[in-house]
Amino acid sequence: MGGSMQNPATLAQGFATYAEWVGLTHIDRAPLWVQRLQMNADEIGRFQAVATPKEAPYAACPIAVEPPPASWMQAELPITYQRGTSIAAQALDRAHGLHKLNAITDLAPQIAQGEPGYLSGTPLVVKNMIGVQGMPRTAGSASSDTQPFMRDSAAVAALKRQGAVVIGLANLHELAFGPSSNNPVHGQVVNPASPERIPGGSSGGSAAAVAAGIVDVALGTDTGGSIRIPAACCGVVGFKPSYDAVSRDGVIEVSASLDHVGPIGRSVIDCANAFAALTSLEMPPQLPDRPMQGLRIGQLGGFFADPISEDVRGALQRAAGLLQRDGAKLMDIDGIEDMALAPAIQFMTISAEAATALHERLHTAGERLGEDVRVRLEMASLLPAHWYIKAQKLRRQLVNRMNAWFDDCDILLCPVMRSTAPLLGENSVRIGTRDYPLHTAVSNLTLPFSLSGMPAIALPLGVSSDGAPLSVQLVGAPGQDWALLQVARRLEILHGTT
Repeated sequence: MGGSMQNPATLAQGFATYAEWVGLTHIDRAPLWVQRLQMNADEIGRFQAVATPKEAPYAACPIAVEPPPASWMQAELPITYQRGTSIAAQALDRAHGLHKLNAITDLAPQIAQGEPGYLSGTPLVVKNMIGVQGMPRTAGSASSDTQPFMRDSAAVAALKRQGAVVIGLANLHELAFGPSSNNPVHGQVVNPASPERIPGGSSGGSAAAVAAGIVDVALGTDTGGSIRIPAACCGVVGFKPSYDAVSRDGVIEVSASLDHVGPIGRSVIDCANAFAALTSLEMPPQLPDRPMQGLRIGQLGGFFADPISEDVRGALQRAAGLLQRDGAKLMDIDGIEDMALAPAIQFMTISAEAATALHERLHTAGERLGEDVRVRLEMASLLPAHWYIKAQKLRRQLVNRMNAWFDDCDILLCPVMRSTAPLLGENSVRIGTRDYPLHTAVSNLTLPFSLSGMPAIALPLGVSSDGAPLSVQLVGAPGQDWALLQVARRLEILHGTT
């Protein structure tokens, strides 16, 4: 395909013939498929140039989370969690007052009585990919059934068991398949922290609801950065747990081996308390506020450090300085082999898995999909199956090398994105001397940790010279979610953001 990419007309003709054979409708759209494919020409070229490894294909398995130390567990509930329904009612009022943000697609008609628990009365916004009983799970798509969902997803049920109260469903990039959260049904989500910039995607409404002060915590999904990117764009905290640490039952599937469920919050504590409920802990751990003496922090270089904007570099340096002055030992991790292949592996993986998960929707309701999502799914349906197998072989090789980083360090530090949130309407982003397509620019540095299933958190760290939120990314070893949250909380305190 590398050579054919130079001749779009020839490639479109081939696609049209093949699409007709496999039953893909509207073969007149073939030139659009080629145009969309060319946006990933760099990833495809890198992918084709590398040999297929002999390793067995990667197989995503749930990662068991190491429980928090017993010394962190609280004997009784803090007074801040003794809440009633009035807090949720106030949040619902705020949501009504801030409806022009387009952060929420559906509001609860009335406030339910929360169960007793450490989240009792806590208002919650849930990304409209995640089933909530009595509310339509549409993923922000006109192709969806608008009837009320019949049961709570496992994640929502877990939060409700500790007393959380759902006040609404969050807007998103349609079907969680894009970075801008410009939804064809509900409109563009507004970034409360920087309205001229995208809120990020796909969990843009979840992050915006938190950033606007509607709620302190929202639920999102993350397939290549969809929790961390909007959190960084909106200046809040976004936590992607280890793969399948939180059940995906009742969540619309996009990419089976990449999809994660996790919280977005105003603080690390908000995310930690939600994560405790999501993983069925009886009490929320009290994250210790203690110096990070002897903690080994690996600063990721190479692919993760160049190019990045000066503002992002400054935030990274501030984080490193705070950690080091607090007693952490910083070490550089350079010479990161094959990391430039990560976007190609992600592209091949999400394309094949999304084409599988959303195949029926594309074939029966394709004309009701937004154009950007529709063309991505059509294009994905045409990629060779053996590319997916090759990608999983390369993924296993890559993840093994990433896991080896933790032989020498405890936590990784890198940016969330190469720049601040792009401006609304931008299709490409210039970073240094290079232009990146929008989806690549925002997800390049988050997607490796979706591929590996490692826990990762986006932590706000000030604002840029022109007022845009800045954020850094901390990453833990597989299953070390609580250790990661404790370090993130300490850095948050050191920076003085809470």
